[in-house]
Amino acid sequence: MNRRNFFSGAATAVAAASVSRVALAALPEPAMQSSADTAPPLHPPTGRPYNPVVTLNGWTAPWRMNAGVKEFHLVAEPVVREVAPGFMVNMWGYNGQSPGPTIEVVEGDRVRIFVTNRLPEHTTIHWHGQRLPNGMDGVGGLTQPAIQPGKTFVYEFVARRPGTFMYHPHADEMVQMAMGMMGLWITHPKGSHPQIAKVQRDYAFLLNAFDVEPGSMTPKVNTMLDHNIWCWNSRVFPSISPLVARQGERVRIRVGNLTMTNHPIHMHGHEFEVTGTDGGPVPHSARWPEVTTDIAVGQMRQVEFIADEPGDWALHCHKSHHTMGAMGHSVPSMIGVDHRGLVGKIQKIVPDYMVMGERGMADMGAMEMPLPDNTFPMMTGTGPFGPLEMGGMFTTLKVRADQPAGSYIDPGAFKQPTGTQAFEWQGAPASTPRPARTDIPGTAPAAASARKPAASGHQH
Repeated sequence: MNRRNFFSGAATAVAAASVSRVALAALPEPAMQSSADTAPPLHPPTGRPYNPVVTLNGWTAPWRMNAGVKEFHLVAEPVVREVAPGFMVNMWGYNGQSPGPTIEVVEGDRVRIFVTNRLPEHTTIHWHGQRLPNGMDGVGGLTQPAIQPGKTFVYEFVARRPGTFMYHPHADEMVQMAMGMMGLWITHPKGSHPQIAKVQRDYAFLLNAFDVEPGSMTPKVNTMLDHNIWCWNSRVFPSISPLVARQGERVRIRVGNLTMTNHPIHMHGHEFEVTGTDGGPVPHSARWPEVTTDIAVGQMRQVEFIADEPGDWALHCHKSHHTMGAMGHSVPSMIGVDHRGLVGKIQKIVPDYMVMGERGMADMGAMEMPLPDNTFPMMTGTGPFGPLEMGGMFTTLKVRADQPAGSYIDPGAFKQPTGTQAFEWQGAPASTPRPARTDIPGTAPAAASARKPAASGHQH
């Protein structure tokens, strides 16, 4: 992927945003998106003004104003998502992509959302975190009948409070969310707000995960926890767009978690404050500096910081298996196992057999072993100094003094100033490590001992 062109998908959405006169008297034309690139912020052409967000590897849905009501049209349908170049996954989503488009409104807006179902089964949409009339909450069977295939339902309510919200089905939820049906909803404050600062950059993305067998294209929908494709907005490193900022700018990052586990999101080089949760803005008196914030299932967090340290800083989930691709989760540990004499015997049966993991898995970041078609490698990505040995939920925060205001163009790799980079020691080598242990564990003097309960007659 050419990151310098990661905004190229914008043209598709903008082209689809125009609404014909005929459509004004009927359903709004659904805007469709064919690109997995990050679209530029959609500045509001109508309605109340606001500072728009940038959805990583996503886009904002255009709308039409109809007698003072902001109208959107979501189409639930099967899609094929480019999770990384050359790695395509069959998903269910909205308007051509998974996740669906971000919906942006302003506090106090009356919003009408048309939802058309083109899935092979019924669905609904739940507006996660919103205060709204009970009948608009989107829980199939509880607050409304399900939307049958081919039918269109209308949701309408007032966006009462500012914040970051999500939307997802509340019908056959296990399958439909495992297939990628979700999206973000941003309600901007109406005017100034004492707990909501003005920022120069406002990023948003969802955490989602899939279980895609190597060589296949369709996620396994019954998986509860052991997913192997860990995504930000259905995209994996190194194909997740970087976050860029001009040095000194105030930056907000909004993150929602619709996976089945928690994610400690960690930022290098900066401290941030959690300024918003699912319940709304966090009072200034309740904030403290962090470098990692844990986001539980179904939660949202807003964090803010001043981007005052130039460089390329890692931003990632701190669960190490969430920053890698498929293959690695069920491989037994081979650390320290001596393969000598074994490889030749195995290669008589399996000529392509390779030693893996004897000294660690870092070699996976550089080797070019053959993989089944449509398989995302376990470790990938290359920086200016070699393989990053990452994958999944990882990207970079790029802070530059000369980044133009309002520009989201990737500035490329950071040039380390002279004298500020770690370097190889050129002096005398370290003393030889102590020899390998030769005694039997548990036989040293004063070593701990234990007896099996059954041998002593005790039950426990």
